[in-house]
Order: sequence, then structure tokens, then C-alpha cells
Amino acid sequence: MSDSSLTNNTQTENISAQATTGAAELSTERPWLRHYEQGVPAQIEIPDHPLTWLLDNTASRYPGKTACIYYGHKITYAQLSSLANRFAAALQRLGVKQGDRVALALPNIPQFPIAFYGILRAGAIVVQTNPLYTQKELLHQLSDSGARIIIMLDTFYPIVREIRKTLSLDHVIITNPADFLPPLLHVLYPLTQRNNKIPEPALSEKELHEDPLLHRMQTLLETHIDGNIELFNLPAARSDDIAVLQYTGGTTGVSKGVMLTHRNLLANTLQVRAWLPKIREGEETILCVAPFFHAYGLTVGMNSAIIMAAAMLLLPRFKADDVIKAIRRYRPTLFPGIPTMYIALMRKVGKRTQDLNSIKYCISGAAPLPEQVQKEFEAMTGARLVEGYGLSEASPVTHANPLTDECRNGSIGLPFPGVEAMIMNRETGQPVRAGEVGEIMVKGPNIMQGYWNREAETKAIFHNGWMHTGDVGKMDEEGYFYVIERAKDLIIAGGFNIYPREVEEVLFKHPAILEAAAVGVADEYRGETVAAFIVLKPGHEPTEQIKQEIVSFCKQELAAYKVPKILEFRESLPKTLVGKVLRRELKVTKQA
Repeated sequence: MSDSSLTNNTQTENISAQATTGAAELSTERPWLRHYEQGVPAQIEIPDHPLTWLLDNTASRYPGKTACIYYGHKITYAQLSSLANRFAAALQRLGVKQGDRVALALPNIPQFPIAFYGILRAGAIVVQTNPLYTQKELLHQLSDSGARIIIMLDTFYPIVREIRKTLSLDHVIITNPADFLPPLLHVLYPLTQRNNKIPEPALSEKELHEDPLLHRMQTLLETHIDGNIELFNLPAARSDDIAVLQYTGGTTGVSKGVMLTHRNLLANTLQVRAWLPKIREGEETILCVAPFFHAYGLTVGMNSAIIMAAAMLLLPRFKADDVIKAIRRYRPTLFPGIPTMYIALMRKVGKRTQDLNSIKYCISGAAPLPEQVQKEFEAMTGARLVEGYGLSEASPVTHANPLTDECRNGSIGLPFPGVEAMIMNRETGQPVRAGEVGEIMVKGPNIMQGYWNREAETKAIFHNGWMHTGDVGKMDEEGYFYVIERAKDLIIAGGFNIYPREVEEVLFKHPAILEAAAVGVADEYRGETVAAFIVLKPGHEPTEQIKQEIVSFCKQELAAYKVPKILEFRESLPKTLVGKVLRRELKVTKQA
């Protein structure tokens, strides 16, 4: 199959026809194939290309098409490809070599896709990092990955300044959300920051000029303007080379780097593309507010937009007012999001349903989609909103509901083309019958190579070629999968994974706390929120003051979404005979 045929509609239909021929033979083992939308193939041929082929291919076929829309500023695919090349050249000038790790800590601004593809074109590995991480969280990822360079917002440089005292970083590249704004907004940006009481970047021009390891991304890009890019040899990345380290707690709560290869990420992007057979290549606009540093936003947002030659409507953070304004102005047709986003938009829009009627398809991920939210959003917008499922270790999507009337509320849907899935009896290690409960197991071309520098944990997550998801579920006779219970103890708040042990480790550091347990409790907006149950040491009383002290203490150690929103004091915590806390018996008596 030629490169161009992978995105050619006619040849995609041919693939589908070939797949349909073989579907009958597979139907006894893969009952889900019967429910695929017309035009969705059973299997996908993955080309032997690095992930950068996505951008190369689209830029060559649609050079003048808009790639990014950022508060009115537009970047074409030809320009995006050129900027990525410039950044790759700049990284090589800074000494980046094939296989080096480069941390990327940015929100959804144009600098993200530029840096992401620039890093890959330079032959390096992208270390995905949440720009809102605390010093402790960031230090762990940088030291564990061995990242030599970090690309980040200037506002948060003080965190890295402290880290540099204990961690060897070769270079720090800073940028600002205003760098790609239209001229007028660029001038007004500092004023809006002051009005929003956002502190100015604690980085002086003096420090920037005197530190040879500090660089402005904009300066690096301008150094390599189109006519003066020095000829440089880009290393030829192989499809099985690692492209991204996506940090996750996996199923154990220990932050680990998921090794995703170029092939893994390319496969999942092609799978997402195949799941949307009615999409008009080169004519769609994707609302990209789900963060790219999250595996879901990376694949279903950024990379899927590129393979579709769609315009990425970039928003660096979710604010319902800003999102509605952007939808009203730019009329996006696709909106990959998380349930809390759909809830917030419905609350904000009210009866002005026309504000959202440009949206055609939404795949909801990162958290369970409440049936009522699905129904109300579809009724309000006329769009199709379906639930999907995945995990970082799978690049990340493995299942999704069809974007047709075959969609089933409460189900995570059908396995993607090329993905094998089964329900396994945890005790016997054998598959169970339809309708029986067990652990969801998956395998396919999008499944990770393992955990970075963690051989034992990599071995533990695989079983005879299948990967454990840690989620308990079932499959019905027609091949639809259902999650009954998420990975043990995992809390999903606003689409982000939170591991109780991480929260508890911080709580135990507080001098007044004797025992602590963190659990997830239902939350109408976030899906779940963190509740902490605390036993105080003798001499300490459960007052409002100490509650506020504990919350303030947590804010110093944890990202904001991990900080407990509910605190309850107890005389003791329920435990097993061997002393293990029984989380399932912890119930919130009142909301905070």
C-alpha cells in the first residue's frame, strides 16, 4: 500500500470491503465486527514510517490548509511543517542526538505541535509533562526519564530554576502563550494577565541573557528562517523506535514512563481515523481543548487532526465562556472531550443551543460518560456523543462506540480495528464467556513496548501477549464491552488519573496526621473528586483551621486537581485483620 492510499477515501473503502470478506470468518471470535459502521475496516495496515510521516504527508498534500487556529492567528500545514523543521534544527544545534529525551511541558498552544514534531524530527523522544506539575512531580519525571532539555512556559520557570540545583539539565527553552497571538492580542495579553491576577513571569531579561542554558523558543525559531536553515542530517527514526514517554501511574500508583513507539502512536491515529469514515478530509475543524500532554488529547486531538488535514482550534485551558465563543466563531465539527467539559458547556449555553450546533461528532474519553449527559448533549446539539475507552499504555484508545444508532449507552463500545480484546478470569488466566465478569485484556499494534527502565513491572502487565488493563468488565454476546469497576483505587477527576497512594504519601508528611486514606467520591461536575479521611495525632483537634492547614500543605506538594476537595476526620479507619485500610467502607458523611 502506498503512503497516500492510507488516507484516500476510495482505497479506504477497498480496505473495508476486503475486511468485510474476512469478517464472517472472524465473527465467532470477534462478534463486534458485525456492528462496525459501514466503511470501518476490521484491520488496518500500518505503514513502516515514523510518526513524523503524518505531518510530512499532510503538509505535502494540503500545504495551504489551516493547521492551527489560535485566537484568530492561523498557521497552515506548510508553515507548521517548516516551524517543526526549524525547531529540529535548533535542537540539533543545542546538541540533541537521536534517542535523547526532551521534556515538553506546554498547554494547547501552537508551540506544542511545533515542538512535538520538531523533537521527533531531531530523532529525540518526547517526554510528556503536565505544565501545572509541582516541583516534586516534575523532578520525578525529569530524573526518571533522564531528560536533557525541557520546553516550558516562562510563567513556571521558577519551579525549574529550583530543580536545576539538583538535576542536570543541559538547556531550558521557554515560551509564552502570547508569542503566536495576533498583533493586537499580543499587545493586550499582559493586561489581561494582570486583570486575571496572574503573576508575571519571574524571569528577568538579565537572567535570560546571562544564562547560556536559557533560550527563548521564538528566538530559536527565528534563527532558522526558511531561507537560511542550515543543511542538517535528520536521523532516520524507525517505526519501532520510542517516540514518547507518557507518564502514568499504570495500575500500581507508581509514576512510570509508558514507552510508546512511532508505530504505536501512528497505529492508534489510523485507528481513530478509520472509526470516522464520514469525515471529510481537509474540511473539518477539531476543537482541541483536551490537553495534548494527555495521551487522549495527543492522539484523538492533535494527531487525528493532522491525519485528517483538519484545522486544530487550540485553547490552552478549558473555560466554558471561551470555548463557547470559539465554537460560535470558528464552528468546529469535531469535539473530543471529557464528560466534565460537556456538562459545563450545557450549563453555560442554556437555551442558546445554536451556539453548539456546528459540532457533528464527539468521542468522550478519560472518564466514564454518564448516560444522562450523553442524552442531553445530543438533544441540545444534534451531535453524536459516544463513549470511548483506553489507557496510556494503549496510545491510548482501544474501544469506542460506533458513531451511529448502534451506539449503546453505558458501554465503552467495540474494540478498534486491529485491537483484540477479551475478558479474562483473573484466577485461571483463561477467557470467560459472554456476559461473565473478569479483567479486560487487550493487544494490538497500539499497545506500548513497556515501562521505561522498569523490566519487572513491564513483565507483570503482560500475559501471553495480552496486556492487563486492571479494569473489571464484561462483554455481551454482540461484542460490546462494559467497565464494571475501574482499576483498583484509581480516582478519575475531570479526566485526570489520581492515585490515592500519591495523595496519602503527602498527607502522612503533615505533622498532625496519624493515619490517612484517600478515595474517590462521586462528583456531578468532575465525575469524581478526592476525599481524604484523616485520623489526627493525640493533642490535635479536628478544627476548621487545621483542615485549611492540611489543604494548604497539599497544595504545596500536589497539582491542584489532586488536592483533596473533601476532608473528614475520624477516630479510626476501617481495616482488615492484617491492618490494610478498607477503602470501600469509607463513606463521606457530608460534602465539603
